[in-house]
Amino acid sequence: IAPQSADTVYRMYFPDDDLFLTKGFLPGFQWATSSESFKVEGGWLEGGKGETIWDQFGHEGQAFANHTADLACDSYNKVDIDVYLLQSLGVNTYQFSISWARIFPSGHKDSLSEEGALYYDNLIDALIESGIQPVATLYHWDLPQALQDDGGWTNPSIVAAYKDYAAFCFHRYGNRVKSWNTFSSPWVVSHAGYGTGVHAPGIKDYVTASYQVTHNIVKSHAEAWHVYNDNYRTTQGGKVGIALNSDWAEPADVDKPEDKEAAERYLQFMLGWFAHPIFIDGDYPEVLKTQIEKKRNECPSSAPAVLPTFTDEEKSRIKGTSDFFGLNHYTSRLVSSSVGGCTPGPEGVGDFQAKVDPSWPATASDWIYSMPTGLRSLLNYIKTKYLAINNLPIYITGNGMPTDDIFNDTSRIEYMGGYISEALKAIELDKVDVQRFTVQSLMDGFEGNKGYSERFGLHHVNFVDSYRPRTPKQSAYFFAQIIEQNGFVLHKQDHFEGVKISPPRRSTPLPPSEVPSTGTKP
Repeated sequence: IAPQSADTVYRMYFPDDDLFLTKGFLPGFQWATSSESFKVEGGWLEGGKGETIWDQFGHEGQAFANHTADLACDSYNKVDIDVYLLQSLGVNTYQFSISWARIFPSGHKDSLSEEGALYYDNLIDALIESGIQPVATLYHWDLPQALQDDGGWTNPSIVAAYKDYAAFCFHRYGNRVKSWNTFSSPWVVSHAGYGTGVHAPGIKDYVTASYQVTHNIVKSHAEAWHVYNDNYRTTQGGKVGIALNSDWAEPADVDKPEDKEAAERYLQFMLGWFAHPIFIDGDYPEVLKTQIEKKRNECPSSAPAVLPTFTDEEKSRIKGTSDFFGLNHYTSRLVSSSVGGCTPGPEGVGDFQAKVDPSWPATASDWIYSMPTGLRSLLNYIKTKYLAINNLPIYITGNGMPTDDIFNDTSRIEYMGGYISEALKAIELDKVDVQRFTVQSLMDGFEGNKGYSERFGLHHVNFVDSYRPRTPKQSAYFFAQIIEQNGFVLHKQDHFEGVKISPPRRSTPLPPSEVPSTGTKP
């Protein structure tokens, strides 16, 4: 595929935004891509790793076409290959997640696997040697199954276990890792893992479990932040925050006050559920509490939501526990007011309905529609709602979409160009302090209940070949040129050949992992 220059592609899709072709991002802007442990590592039984909820989810045949994460991209055995891909892209930042069960197979500190811990030492060292800043996420959905057997995130004892795990990671890796996400997209854990049950661990309880999960996650996040703040900040000088996911919610009818209020409820049931305790006052947003209390009164025999309460001491401990605002954002919704009745779940309890505009481009995902202006709106909302006093930087910790195209993924290029441009507008025109943009993902991977059927990667992974070869897609060339130019910058020459990305070479022979294609619980 002959790569086109970033500005040529940008002009093709965004002819009215010529102003931004002359604008670059600030020097030192962090260009990143990402991966998640269970989506790429494989090695599900290697190095003493414990079983995770996604291992069991796959082994029970709950993912698309009975796919499992047993081998995934085999990144556990391919650190040098993955770092080479990152070098070719030119990113200065790489966000990866640590598998709790690879370090503590039982979820508890007395089960430490030194071999598992060493894997992340090697990855971090390789990144730093290549001039790439490591960003580590402590938890991206893959809970040790042993903890799930005790109730997982619904059990209050998990707060202490997570605190021990976070403390170990800070102690072991914090001399080199200076940016930490305690959690990534925790709303998905509460909503899909314990509410609708479409994600691991497959619990369907949006009345009680989902809210209890958020309660324990927020407390766990706060405890991890305090561990770092009290013991490591002075010597290590890093930052600890959380990466929250949120759609943008646009009123379906901007002239209807009830739709504006419904859009606000949508945002509070998604973003505010986590952001308000951490960034405002240590407690859940008033809208959330009021709405759930209203439902309790309307539905005395079958309350659709039970919201736990924080003590005053817990509120004080939670408030202000983030050094930045991490944002995962992929799509937007049009929201209208409705009567939700006594139906559990955000739409029922929140009295709103969400839809998309048919003019928004669809993607290979049934929930992601491209609406780039939603990112700028959401960034301004976050600045006004959560950062008016503490003035923390915003890191875009995840943005991307899957495509059906194998290599010529022009729809992803259009999506990336639009969202990166809107981030730049927020910075330039609205003075929002965005310091990082993370494209999800470095490569195709195991996408949870979708298995390998959805491809988010800048690099194609051949899941038929046991070696799991990676090949750059057109979007990888596009992103590499944006990074090289630090934005959309017009070139004086008539033809710009762009950055050359070579297929990854095998610096040392690396055999595929010797793991079963399907497995049983160890």
